[in-house]
Amino acid sequence: MLSTPRALAGLATALLSVLAAAPAQAKDYAPTALNIIPSGQYGGLDITPDTSRQAQMYDGLTPLFDNVTTADLFRYFKSEALGLGSDGPGKAERVPRKGVRIVRDSFDVPHITGATRDDVTWAMGWVLEEDRALLLQQARYPARLSALDAPNTPGFPLVVGLKAFTPSKQADAMIDRAQTSALRHAGREGRALLHDIDVYVQGINARLRFEKSKVKPWTRVDVYAVNALLGELFGRGGGDEVHSAMLLDGLDKRLGPAPGRTVWNDLTESQDPETPTTLTKRFPYGAVPSKDTGNAIVDDGSFKPWLTAGSPRTAPARAAAADERVPHMSNFLMVGAQRSTTGHPLFVAGPQIGYFYPGLTLEMDVKGPGFEARGATSATNPGSILIGRGPDYAWSLTSAGSDVVDEYAETLCGAGSTRYRFNGRCLSMGRVNAGRVGNGPPIVYRTTVHGPVVGYATVHGRRVAIASKRSSYGRDILFELPFRELTLNQVTSPKTFYAAMAKSPFTFNAAYADDRHIAMYSGGALPLRPKGVDPRLPTIGDGRFEWRGFLAASKHAHGADPASGVMVNWNNKPAPGFAAADDNFSYGSIQRVQMLANNLAARQQHDLASVTGAMNKAATQDLRAELVFPVVAQVLAGAPAPNARDARMVQLMAEWRAEGSSRLDRDGDGKIDAPGAAIIDAAWPRIADAVLSPVLGPQLPQLNAIAGADNNPHTGFTGGRVAYVDKDLRTLLGQPVQGAFKTRFCGDGDLAVCRAALWNAIDQAGNELAAAQGPSPDAWRADANAERIHFAPGLLQTTMRYTNRPSGIQQVISFDGHRARR
Repeated sequence: MLSTPRALAGLATALLSVLAAAPAQAKDYAPTALNIIPSGQYGGLDITPDTSRQAQMYDGLTPLFDNVTTADLFRYFKSEALGLGSDGPGKAERVPRKGVRIVRDSFDVPHITGATRDDVTWAMGWVLEEDRALLLQQARYPARLSALDAPNTPGFPLVVGLKAFTPSKQADAMIDRAQTSALRHAGREGRALLHDIDVYVQGINARLRFEKSKVKPWTRVDVYAVNALLGELFGRGGGDEVHSAMLLDGLDKRLGPAPGRTVWNDLTESQDPETPTTLTKRFPYGAVPSKDTGNAIVDDGSFKPWLTAGSPRTAPARAAAADERVPHMSNFLMVGAQRSTTGHPLFVAGPQIGYFYPGLTLEMDVKGPGFEARGATSATNPGSILIGRGPDYAWSLTSAGSDVVDEYAETLCGAGSTRYRFNGRCLSMGRVNAGRVGNGPPIVYRTTVHGPVVGYATVHGRRVAIASKRSSYGRDILFELPFRELTLNQVTSPKTFYAAMAKSPFTFNAAYADDRHIAMYSGGALPLRPKGVDPRLPTIGDGRFEWRGFLAASKHAHGADPASGVMVNWNNKPAPGFAAADDNFSYGSIQRVQMLANNLAARQQHDLASVTGAMNKAATQDLRAELVFPVVAQVLAGAPAPNARDARMVQLMAEWRAEGSSRLDRDGDGKIDAPGAAIIDAAWPRIADAVLSPVLGPQLPQLNAIAGADNNPHTGFTGGRVAYVDKDLRTLLGQPVQGAFKTRFCGDGDLAVCRAALWNAIDQAGNELAAAQGPSPDAWRADANAERIHFAPGLLQTTMRYTNRPSGIQQVISFDGHRARR
């Protein structure tokens, strides 16, 4: 017991020495700084009421729709102030490193202070292992498959499926060699990041030793691999040219080359002038050439994916199928100073990364010499914050899905399948043994100069190998460069933000706000393709049509402080002229970002509560009812309904839309409140089929596999053919349409025939619902419990009401001052 004067004096001296070593607290320029991470800070098997505390707060906002008050913000979000803030009292945590202080707040968020930059980086590694040990052990090895681009064997399903993967020595050597080389060639910043990685790994391993863990120590390769895993999930687009080509070939053979190409051009929606964009300035990229002399048209139905005996997949499948990838649902809403009640920008933003426990992200508040930052980080971020804030600025990301992956048709030499022609020579394919899943056989695949061989197909009857080339391959780790700058407070303006985000090889839309400005930059290593290469189709791989470098940073979509006073993005097209990636058939006239924009447009002046309300309203709105059904109803109105029931169905849809098209279950009875939700769920796939099937015929399932058969909560209200229905029906009604399709789909262009087909779709939906729920449409209800959010893979049993809002972290923040501007 410390009771003597000498002991008290010694304690005081010790405390003073620690405080003297700690950096001084910088000024926090955010009068309001809030955030929420529904998965929370905890990540172990010991589930307590605190584990789901943030999930309950997150869920509490959902039923408010757009009726969000300032008091609600402080009820359903927690503090993101620099330092301990209002979430104290803090609890100090002992660590075996001088110069490091960690204090946990009431949400268990660690507030880390380091006497040096290395102290902070080391401590972030220590905390990562402490709070995410289960996730780290499960993710580190399957992530190698993401770094290698192992054909048709993505790493994330193994992580979520709790599958064990043992990487080969060859795999680790390949990853280490490529990624370390990329860092060393990135100059001073790259070498500094490599140093950070080594210090970060030391912190992880120090915690492993403290826990007396039998887990193998972490290495650089683990950090490299989890970065690639992040990129696989959220930072790439394209790479599905073969399926697009097979759809084209099928249309050509059935309709004829010219009509088939016309239909296919309409469906790809590469440059639809009506598609909503975040910026208004034109940024051309991905132009379609007049002649595709550099492309190979794969014969319809000929592609066979490469599936080794060691692959966890047992049947051929499209790697890009909607149900095999995490839907991109991240968004940001930024309101400029001129439309803010405070005269300063408003920032409500966050990434949607699904719902997992342990969470893929966790929060840290860090402070070192000359810098402070707070926000979400993860195993991918060695000593840096991924999404968060500094003293006077905040940033966030949405997946851009830009076209950074191309498929090449390799000409095979002779009768075999492992030699191919490149630059006039026959080369032998490489062979990679990636490792094994569980006790299964090795996952072995072939490679060409372009990348892994993902399968084989025929072009005009001749067999070819299909290889995949990704622009960020072998340099995934460079994604960390921007976040190192942001964490170290080296970003001070939109201009410096652009420069930082330009270093990312992954394709993201990055949002920025400070006390004066709002800005965005759409990043990624965007390939420059030679003339004659249509980016929607496989490229001939014989060496004549290789990439010509990458798009210059100044030509990436970027901008600040628009005249409208608003910047919104929900994974939509960043700017006019920016082409859709080949795997994205949904850059059309309808996109869910319109709901955010419409909700913000409802008032001229905003505060943080109203911006949050605009986001929250859109998060449970049904896009099909809100944006597309009105034009369907206009077509239907030209003729009487087949019966009174069908007429009532359309009336109920109109009433539901007038109330906001919400999929809420406000009374908690397990059913969505309005019958309109049940009606649109049953009717929409039939409506889209009715519009497209007269022209698509047997190719309709192929289109559905690319564009999605439905647009619903499961898909995050993406895809699902909504824009085709909207544009075609408006054209048929004679309404103003920019970039009208050259094809007339519904009823082959006959309004009466189209109307009859749509009424038939409504009637079929009514028959289905009547058989299941009785004859009265007013009594029909969709199952709200089936839409409740569950945390994968099932360790945390807490569930939440359906909402389509950011989950990795969501920030609600505004600044009223700034550090001295240089």
